[in-house]
Amino acid sequence: MESIAMSRGCRRRRVFGRAAGRLSLGLLGTIFACVLIQPAGCGESIRMDRAGPVADWPHYGANTGGTRFSPLTQINRENVDSLAIAWTYHTGDVLPTDASGLGTSFQNTPILVEGTLYLCSPRNKAIALNAQTGEERWVFDAVVDTTGVVLQICRGVSYWRDPNASPGSECAERIFMGTLDARMIALDAKTGVPCRGFGRGGTIDLSEGIGHRYPGEYGVTSPPLVLGDLLVTGAMVLDNIRVDAPGGVVRAYDLRTGAQRWSWDPLPPGRKYVEGNDESGEAVRYQRGTTNAWSILSGDAERGLVFVPTGNTAPDFFGAQRDGLDYYSSSIVALSLESGVPVWNFQTVHHDVWDYDVPAQPALFDFPGPQGPVPAVAQTTKLGHVYLLDRQNGRPLFPVEERPVPVDGAEGEILSPTQPFPTRPPPIHPAKLSVDDAWGITPLDRWDCQRKIESLRYDGPFTPPSESGWIGYPSYFGGSNWGSMAIDASRGLLITNTSRMASVLRLIPRAKFIARMTAAQERGETPPQWEPQEGTPYAMTRDFLVSFLGLPCSPPPWGTLVAIDLATGEIRWEVPLGTTEDIAPFPIGLPLGVPSQGGPIVTASGLIFIAAAMDDYLRAFDIESGVELWRGRLPAGGQATPLTYRTHPEGKQFVVIAAGGHALMGTTPGDSVVAFSLED
Repeated sequence: MESIAMSRGCRRRRVFGRAAGRLSLGLLGTIFACVLIQPAGCGESIRMDRAGPVADWPHYGANTGGTRFSPLTQINRENVDSLAIAWTYHTGDVLPTDASGLGTSFQNTPILVEGTLYLCSPRNKAIALNAQTGEERWVFDAVVDTTGVVLQICRGVSYWRDPNASPGSECAERIFMGTLDARMIALDAKTGVPCRGFGRGGTIDLSEGIGHRYPGEYGVTSPPLVLGDLLVTGAMVLDNIRVDAPGGVVRAYDLRTGAQRWSWDPLPPGRKYVEGNDESGEAVRYQRGTTNAWSILSGDAERGLVFVPTGNTAPDFFGAQRDGLDYYSSSIVALSLESGVPVWNFQTVHHDVWDYDVPAQPALFDFPGPQGPVPAVAQTTKLGHVYLLDRQNGRPLFPVEERPVPVDGAEGEILSPTQPFPTRPPPIHPAKLSVDDAWGITPLDRWDCQRKIESLRYDGPFTPPSESGWIGYPSYFGGSNWGSMAIDASRGLLITNTSRMASVLRLIPRAKFIARMTAAQERGETPPQWEPQEGTPYAMTRDFLVSFLGLPCSPPPWGTLVAIDLATGEIRWEVPLGTTEDIAPFPIGLPLGVPSQGGPIVTASGLIFIAAAMDDYLRAFDIESGVELWRGRLPAGGQATPLTYRTHPEGKQFVVIAAGGHALMGTTPGDSVVAFSLED
């Protein structure tokens, strides 16, 4: 399931409860005095190196392999504390979060091609900016229908230059944007005008062949993959609503005409779907209820492979009705670019009934094998597992063990007796939570957490779902999420961030669910925010495991930044990411680490740039040590992944971040695109 939760039952509770406001200033002051906080950078300006390289950022993940690496060196360890805001642009597209948690979330990473930044706002405005000044060049508003959309987001757009078109001709350069209401739009990169020869007047209707959809149940939130002469896209599906949710088909289209070239219907091998019409009379070409690919795809043009990270098969927390449709669930799948046929697949969770998606973009790198470099792919998961696989066949480069797990779940459920555990890298999220681990800022709320943990079952991350309730740790939030990872090949390091929050989950028998809903409606009350899981014996409810003060019951750090040695699979270093400054009732930044959404980038000068955390800062870290070197204040939550670029030899290097907050996390809302550069 995408991000925090892409269904109705998760709107009410945000990641950190605001009940923390009941803490006294004196108590927080005492705690703050006992904690050493690293100061933000405040050094003197240093002369810029004008001789360094220049570089664009032409893809969402810097390149189609998703490494998020830049060769730029102008900003380095010695001068990073001289960074200052160079310009700010406002999209004008922000919807304040309402009482149910609905609102816009600005999770965008712009791309940079030949002096122009291209981005999309949460409700699908495509925007082009002057990369040096932030001046607006054009805006295209897709005018989307957001009815029923839980997370209003657009993570990015994609660029393509037609090698057969005359320079300067109409749509010789194109921007592609998927929309919340299931369209794919092609725009002239110079003007923002729809490309008339693509699809129908510049648009493909991605809902064709999907069948009946609830409002907001099916759409596109991630940028498509542009590889060769194809555009490849999956889609977001609200996968905890019903058994027969829209199918998770992945499709490829001709970049010039928009004609569909192939589709991958994620059915088990040997099974084919017979096309027909559903109960509403709509045509259905693809099997309903299959796993979907809502996150970012990667591609290897040399080998003709598309790497697809998959989510859950519907519904998330009870799988007895899936009938084998979760064969590709929570997996990395390599598809042939030419045909869409699976070349190999690796499953990270068997019969996933915990919402442990593979949410991150796969990252391609060369593994230093004993006989020479091995083409490899790295994958992080919500479990906090990191897999390093041979890119050509999907085989693990370090041993993966199938270990026994509990199977005594809900009546009717048949769980897998074993689950895969990577031996290296080791898990980057704890797999233990006991009464003794309960955390509290006071003895009273620690006691409250102990009481709650004792009342719930927890046998590790694969604790069977049940009516009596269980703890999810890692939670459905992660672990890792769509922010993905960054790879510095020269240093042999993988950088990623994690969240460490526990959740409380419970299956609700269908009869009880119906009775409660009916009674609430008869009394004119708001029905409970339970997730229906229609077609199964159970609805379900979930929340985060917090004390009466609204603070996490799991021990800090609640968010970390991690460096992994790609050659050995060992953790090189790990540090807390973020402070409590913008989530506590007083502006006191306890460096406990906080949950994050968004990811890191790395530069050749040895810097990691990341925002993502629940405080409103962009940070720079030393990639060798994990030491924080600088932080820059943002006007809103930075729940996005930054980018960096330098467009010409005499120009400045910029680091740009979307700062607009995350509705369900409750971070500061906004509509800013902020560019930092070195002061002269």
